[in-house]
Amino acid sequence: MKIKLNNKYIRVKEGETILDICNSKGIKIPTLCYHKSLFPEARCRVCLVEMNGKLVTACSTFPFEGAEILTKSERVIKARKRNIELMMPKNISCDIHDDFEICDIFKEVGLNEERFESLKHYKADLGASVVRDNNKCINCGRCVQVCAKIQKVYAIDFVSRGFEEHVAPYNENHLADVACIRCGQCIVNCPVGAIAERPHINEVVSALKNPKKHVVVQTAPAIRAALGELFRIEPGTPVTGKMVTALRKCGFDKVFDVNLGADITIMEESAELLKRVKTGGVLPLITTCCPGWILMMEHFHHNLIPNMSTCKSPHEMLGSLIKNYYAKKNKLDSKNIVVVSIMPCTAKKFESTRKELKSAVDYVLTTRELGRLIKMKGIDFNNLEDEDFDPALGISTGAGAVFGASGGVMEAALRTAYEFGTGKTLTNVEFKQIRGMKGVKEGKIDINGVEVKFAVAHGGANILKLLEKKEDYHFIEMMACPGGCIGGGGQPIYRDPDVLRKRMEAIYQIDKNMPLRKSHENPIVKKLYKEYLGTPLGKKSEKLLHTTYIKRSRF
Repeated sequence: MKIKLNNKYIRVKEGETILDICNSKGIKIPTLCYHKSLFPEARCRVCLVEMNGKLVTACSTFPFEGAEILTKSERVIKARKRNIELMMPKNISCDIHDDFEICDIFKEVGLNEERFESLKHYKADLGASVVRDNNKCINCGRCVQVCAKIQKVYAIDFVSRGFEEHVAPYNENHLADVACIRCGQCIVNCPVGAIAERPHINEVVSALKNPKKHVVVQTAPAIRAALGELFRIEPGTPVTGKMVTALRKCGFDKVFDVNLGADITIMEESAELLKRVKTGGVLPLITTCCPGWILMMEHFHHNLIPNMSTCKSPHEMLGSLIKNYYAKKNKLDSKNIVVVSIMPCTAKKFESTRKELKSAVDYVLTTRELGRLIKMKGIDFNNLEDEDFDPALGISTGAGAVFGASGGVMEAALRTAYEFGTGKTLTNVEFKQIRGMKGVKEGKIDINGVEVKFAVAHGGANILKLLEKKEDYHFIEMMACPGGCIGGGGQPIYRDPDVLRKRMEAIYQIDKNMPLRKSHENPIVKKLYKEYLGTPLGKKSEKLLHTTYIKRSRF
């Protein structure tokens, strides 16, 4: 098909939008409501172009044979600028949060101040994990789409009509009062910062300034695969050493690795799987490291509570050990220990408030919050030397590292379950059938003559697909966010889904480079069980490392 684009004749394929064509030709068109992973609803009208004398949206318009398109006519430029001015979010600060897409748009159209006074006067919705401010919202619909189509949760939607139209949970409730899973996918898809994580930076800074407090920080595996992006480092570049150095410069007394908590999780979960397989316990066993999935289960699938592993998530396990084992070993009063978790996940903030957990974690910072803290402290992240985690509770394995990617928890558990169950050495530790970005992944392994079938799903819509055939498996892993923790709601904002693939590759590269790749080989894990915990699923382990769940309303 032949069209005329900016006064040049070109041939294009049928079925491509104007935006697709322009992107392939290196022609920049500003977009705001458009996202590669979502259906283009053409709400914001920022990607306007001129086609045969009419203004049309590039993201949703398919050209026809002989179409004449202009992307930078004076009419187009004026229309784009006017549309941005009319929906300009209130109190947006691009000096502080330059990762919002709206900030790039301001630069492209030449806007730096509000011409029209905002008539929005909404009260902010302050939840334990997610904060909503409709005064900044431009009604682009991306949060609504991702909640409904990617996550299948439907916690928010458009309400009212005309000028009064806005995004809200049903019946204008707070997010805390509806079936929201706190996954934060609305946050990473919001181009203007109208939805954000509940900040804990001020509380952490206050703790760091208090000389009476012993402040311990622990970092999840997915952080090291994404933190660099906040400092203009190529996505998929592991920055473990720089991250540890930066945390020490921020003033933390100890810097521990959540991967150790992941190794302990595997010890408990593997023992749980083998026990159920041997004794005819409730199957499939479903892993529980994702608090977003836990909330989804409690709201919509509470019939699965008997299937759930009772293991706490890795940072909760390690937090408990810090305030018990570590405190006693170092003669510290646990009341003066402050545990801060750096997580890729907004649901972890809510998780630390759950009464059932009796959480030892005091504050949770997202990857983005850590980036802000490092910048607040004036630390030159890119030029930092690499340092190692503190060793007392910092040694971990590659099995702990892969927790950051979809399929990683399953892979780590299988490495240990196989050797525990057979007494043999597993030579090939990489379960590639459950790696990658495919929505539902599955495989099987022989453990002492028993064919153990396992499956993995990530993203709410894919979880629902897997649940339809859950009875086919012995062991299932669920992760609420696309890609698993690497795509968590607290991670750096990304616009290209390929970023998730690069982060995942970084996680597996970290695993590959580790001298130990099986959780039960970790000498610190062995020492913990020998000196303190006893055996997996023992009395002390059950008390410190396991939890219960509750039935929540679907509404």
